[in-house]
Amino acid sequence: MRTILLWILGISFGLMVSAGVFTVLFVVGLVPRFAGRTNTAKYEIFYEECLIAGAVLGGLLSAFPLEGCSLSAGTAGIALLAVIGVFSGIFVGCLSIALAEVLDGLPIFARRVKLKKGVTVAVASIALGKAAGSFVYFAAGFFNGV
Repeated sequence: MRTILLWILGISFGLMVSAGVFTVLFVVGLVPRFAGRTNTAKYEIFYEECLIAGAVLGGLLSAFPLEGCSLSAGTAGIALLAVIGVFSGIFVGCLSIALAEVLDGLPIFARRVKLKKGVTVAVASIALGKAAGSFVYFAAGFFNGV
């Protein structure tokens, strides 16, 4: 029973986190903005599908690593690691830009929910929640150093 509960909680939390990340990426308009800047707007749906497929594949590989598969073995492994590093760096850079732009969306959210007072408390609560979650994650030993 405990295992089933942990499965349900793990899947639920993973869905919530991924929904939040995708919401940030799509609400900020990151994909359409990049497609517009590169004059490749006709491939926008393809870019979004690649983003989702990459996130799903990355989540699966982090949850269920390939046993016996070493990326560091040989020249092909080094080349694959270099490609993964480049794409990961691009993603992290784009995500940091998108997160910076989310701050522009907070006043819109506050206006839509008719939040007149307490925006500071809401932002502080979000920051404290993220900090507490990170503390629990690292202090409880969930991070295995990989």
